[in-house]
Amino acid sequence: MVYTVRGPVDGADLGFTLMHEHVIFRDTEFSKDYPDLSWQPDRAAALNRAVTGLRAAVDAGVRTIVDCTAFFHGRDLDFVREVNERVDVNIVVATGIYTFDYLPNMIARRTLRGPDDRDILTEMFVRDITGGIGDSGIRAQIIKVATDLEGITPNNGRILRAAARAHRETGAPITTHTQPLKRNGLDQQRLFASEGVDLSRVVIGHSGDTTDLDYLMALMDGGSTTGHDRFGLYLPGWASLPERVETIATLCERGYSDRIVLSHDSILHNDRNDYASPRMEPLPDWRMTHVPADVVPLLRERGVSEADLANLTVNVPRRILEAGPAY
Repeated sequence: MVYTVRGPVDGADLGFTLMHEHVIFRDTEFSKDYPDLSWQPDRAAALNRAVTGLRAAVDAGVRTIVDCTAFFHGRDLDFVREVNERVDVNIVVATGIYTFDYLPNMIARRTLRGPDDRDILTEMFVRDITGGIGDSGIRAQIIKVATDLEGITPNNGRILRAAARAHRETGAPITTHTQPLKRNGLDQQRLFASEGVDLSRVVIGHSGDTTDLDYLMALMDGGSTTGHDRFGLYLPGWASLPERVETIATLCERGYSDRIVLSHDSILHNDRNDYASPRMEPLPDWRMTHVPADVVPLLRERGVSEADLANLTVNVPRRILEAGPAY
């Protein structure tokens, strides 16, 4: 069974799955003290915006999204639940923490040691997976962590180790944020391996930003799944749409379709964006319909087989999300 916002579902019912999306980014203090600036102009408008975007994805064939919004990332499960009440889709949510190095004093100065020498971060992640996040009753099914340009600093290493230990205690898979141009997915792999993690249960995120086949194959040969999860986010220095399609097609030809997932890393409501600004216009494809409506047909035209497409969109996500046993 796979835990979702609406409760457990059979893995066979996940269908076409986007493995790295976000329903909402919301700064809690900001929205409390300056709600009009946060919600743009109010919560109802933000809710309608999110519902419209998610319904479009469902209409395009999506049956499940993995919401990788972790602690410190603007997580709001009340909002996510309300969106899900209005859209018939499976939403899998994450535990974990989104920070590249900084830790608040409450975490940095405390470790909550017990007989098993458990870090307070591991305690947080395990609670979210086994008992539900906060008082929401919604159980996380995946652990999200991040390594960026700073690399694996002492704080970042602590976070990754806490995620590895929560993974081994619960069986919940791990998904990551990386900087593929720095090739630091390999650094994450090495640290996870040192903690005894089965790397086949780890998704190295944002891998699709690069066309470095040697790097991508090294990650997958090491056992991990690569997240080609920023379709629509075509920024300077990152792979373009044609480059991403060609990279995936080449990897499928080389037999790697069983270790690749697709997504957008899009955000249905983001309080960091100004939705009335023309600055939003240069990213018209950064939406949850881009992969099913545009990318999959392009992969098919490039010669990717139906069996490989099924791996990318259905079979591999199911394998990852059907969390294995603790070990």
